[in-house]
Amino acid sequence: MLIAFKLKLALACAAGLAGPIAMAPLVSTMAVRSTATEPAIVRVAPGSLSYREAGDFTRGGQQAEAPLRAMRVDRPLHIMRNQVSSSDYQLCVQDGACRALDRDVAVAPDRPAVQVNWHDAEAYAGWLSRKTGHHYRLPSDEEWAFAAGSRFKDDSVAVDANDPSKRWISRYERESERDLSDTKTYPFGKFGPNEHGIEDLAGNVWEWTSTCFVRSRVDASGNAGRPTVNCGVRVAEGAHRAYVTDFIRDARAGGCAQGVPPANLGFRLVREETSWVASVSARWSKVWAARS
Repeated sequence: MLIAFKLKLALACAAGLAGPIAMAPLVSTMAVRSTATEPAIVRVAPGSLSYREAGDFTRGGQQAEAPLRAMRVDRPLHIMRNQVSSSDYQLCVQDGACRALDRDVAVAPDRPAVQVNWHDAEAYAGWLSRKTGHHYRLPSDEEWAFAAGSRFKDDSVAVDANDPSKRWISRYERESERDLSDTKTYPFGKFGPNEHGIEDLAGNVWEWTSTCFVRSRVDASGNAGRPTVNCGVRVAEGAHRAYVTDFIRDARAGGCAQGVPPANLGFRLVREETSWVASVSARWSKVWAARS
């Protein structure tokens, strides 16, 4: 059932919203590093944000705007300054833990790994965690929005009760106005840092999150009810929010659930911070394991 649903989304998107786009090969002569290293991490202090929930919402059988709620993040968020680079991802490929990148993707330490699917990102997070001894994972959509700060835009569109389809038309037209024809991947820093010092958020690389696509009903007060969750489709964040089938590497050629498809699919990771005692214990465990 889930596989059939994924294929239905991919075929619908390929036939309609996201026709194939040609991509010129990128060539790099830069050497790939031979060992995994800790990525540059930005610490985002606790704070608050207004967050538009991700998913598809209805009220009385008609399309409704997603609820907007105030959120409080009580602990610091440690997130990568840059997206995972193609050269770092290539190390995971060489270790046999990650699927190879497409041949059109430039392998360089200053370029993002793109045309990767959600499972590729999960595999890399697991590999990096094993290599470094830290726990790395994809951020949730809420965490991504919090880290993005001013780069996270509320993409709400008013719903016309008499003609809900106007909402989708309006959103599609607004997203189409953005220049998504430039699919070239640029060196890190091209789109600049946000107020936290995190680079290239909301550029032309959309980033996978761990958040599943949901459908839910909204009551008269605007509160969402119990959702129907589909984890075969995940939220990807970039110049706008996108819902992408999890096995798709290039959403331009099919796999977007709705809206204008992402130009490139990449990712950055969150690092879970452990207590000092747990950290020391883990290091000693490694020492004793090496001696035995």
